[in-house]
Amino acid sequence: MGIRLAVLVTFIRIMIFFGHLFAKNDGTLVDDSNFSAKISRDSWGVPHIYGKRDADVSFGLAYAHSQDDHETLVDVIYALRGKLSTIHGRDAAVNDYYVHLMEFSDIIQGRYENEVPEDVKILCEGYAAGINKFFVDNPNKMKKSFQPVTAEEIILGFSHRMPLMYGLDGVLKKLSNKKAPEFIGEKGDSVDGMFDMLASNFMAISPQRSSDRYTRLWINTHQPWDGPVSWYEAYFKSEEGWDFYGALFPGSPVPLIGHNTNLGWSHTVNKPDLIDVYKLTLNKQNKNQYWFEGYWKDFDSKEVTIKVKIFGSFTWPFKRTVKSSIHGPVIEFDHGTYAIRVSSLKDVRFLEQWYRMGKAKNFLEFRNAMSIHAIPMFNTGYADREGNIYYVYNAKIPKRDPQFNWKKMLPGETKQAIWYEYVPFDRLPQVYNPLEGFFQNCNSSPYLVTGSKVDVSRPLPDWAGIETHQTNRALRSLELFGTDPSITREEFFKYKYDVEYSRESIIASVRDRYVQEMKRNGIPDELEKPIELINNWNLRADSANTSAALAILSLPNAFRIDDLKYNRNDVTKKLRKSISFLEKHFGDIKVPLGKVFRLKRGKVDLPLSGGPGTLRAIYSKKDGKSYKAVAGDCYIQAVEWGPVGEINAWSIHQYGSATKRKKSPHYSDQSKLFSKHEMKKIR
Repeated sequence: MGIRLAVLVTFIRIMIFFGHLFAKNDGTLVDDSNFSAKISRDSWGVPHIYGKRDADVSFGLAYAHSQDDHETLVDVIYALRGKLSTIHGRDAAVNDYYVHLMEFSDIIQGRYENEVPEDVKILCEGYAAGINKFFVDNPNKMKKSFQPVTAEEIILGFSHRMPLMYGLDGVLKKLSNKKAPEFIGEKGDSVDGMFDMLASNFMAISPQRSSDRYTRLWINTHQPWDGPVSWYEAYFKSEEGWDFYGALFPGSPVPLIGHNTNLGWSHTVNKPDLIDVYKLTLNKQNKNQYWFEGYWKDFDSKEVTIKVKIFGSFTWPFKRTVKSSIHGPVIEFDHGTYAIRVSSLKDVRFLEQWYRMGKAKNFLEFRNAMSIHAIPMFNTGYADREGNIYYVYNAKIPKRDPQFNWKKMLPGETKQAIWYEYVPFDRLPQVYNPLEGFFQNCNSSPYLVTGSKVDVSRPLPDWAGIETHQTNRALRSLELFGTDPSITREEFFKYKYDVEYSRESIIASVRDRYVQEMKRNGIPDELEKPIELINNWNLRADSANTSAALAILSLPNAFRIDDLKYNRNDVTKKLRKSISFLEKHFGDIKVPLGKVFRLKRGKVDLPLSGGPGTLRAIYSKKDGKSYKAVAGDCYIQAVEWGPVGEINAWSIHQYGSATKRKKSPHYSDQSKLFSKHEMKKIR
């Protein structure tokens, strides 16, 4: 009897543990005259979308995403249309000018019919129809000025956001300074923007590196926790072979990261040089002309209207002239007139590439999808059920004439400074099944993904702008995954959630430098204990650590040493402010980190471990009596394939599937697991 009772109790516990995975509702059928999908939500609220065709699934995805966050989807649509300022006022006018300047709608109109394959077109038609169907069913949630979405606009959305993802807004801001910049291609130029891409990790181990002969992949993104580049989770299942569990940004009809039953991949942000700026010489007698190859050439120009919300529904039209030269879009400032040349500006195959990646069944099909070479950035890490692992520094890098300094402003008078071709995909840094049976990338050098300089293909020239630095996350990955010859599943999870800074990290060296300088110059009495606390910090950022909060809040940190802004007096000022903050709100400078760094979501207020630059990356902003996490670790997947093809997968979202529905139980139902470094089973 005792044995039977024990078995029953064990069974009940197992069912409770897996309840969120198996407990789905019966589903909702959503259809219009062309598309039909069934949307079932598991007990975490994650939409599982079923359809006869892939396009039907895309239709259902758009409807489900609209249910959870139609506000962000609407912002994305108004942004790509160049009408964001009609709903958000003057602060959004720069987006609308950008849309007119880059002439995205003209590019799409000229290329959509001939360059977008038919299966991708119908996919976009389904997604657009899903958004439109949602607003037909929920007219009270639709803005009066909203017009139905078209398939072309789904492609346009990718064209609109992609240059912003690789830093065009930062370049434009640099040009807008009072003085013309000498250098354009320098790193560290990014600024806060609508489509900021932050960071990420991925790691993969092959059977030879795991204790049980499993192949394992970490999909570990670091993005803003809200907004147009925050993740939305979904499961895709069609009769055409789509069987994918992944995540996407608002406005995408396909997953951008995740896995199917055969393979999976993730991305990390990379920073190749994809933008060049040319100084133009204007005709003093006719400022609508510029000097090029020995004669005056006319700008292509047109007048555009930008409508800006003043108050209520009242808008005011502003007229602006946009120009372009043979180099690209033209922008004018008091210190000069400049043309901008942007990688992949006229490419309309971004969506197709991600779609083909998700439908691939093996490595050959996946690499063929990658070879489309439309997506202009993102390191890509791959693993599959056959035990293959693959890394590529994916980038659409212009082939440039080495006679010019491509980090500087370029001369606009000669065609030799204009590029038309790109570095072929096969020449990009990449490695397939490395001898080490392991790779990682944490926004770091592609030449050290395994820790060995001989694994990855030969380096590209400096004008490619490829990273050579190692982040703390890369250092820790190599110190953990890279030194363990037989990694268990438990260790695989433990290493990802590591909260320690490497002894070789920037923050560790800054800490040592600051303490030494203060000792040499004499430490004020009131700073002796705080500096001693920082000096004795063990470089860990676990939630119970009582030294980490003061150290992390006070010490400057950076992705790479060239970006570090260190000044001893500035650090001391920051230290004093941090002391004041901790003493005011906690009564002491020795405060558990988890009391200071918090996950706040509605009524939820939870402790966090980790910090800027740790493998458990957390980026926070001051929010009343604590610091609220706003970016970093967010949507995460762990995927594994066994020796005979078994598949297991786990995921976690920092909030939940109802990203904007505050009254939903799924608004923050994953947050508690997230704060405890736990994940939900999805396969």
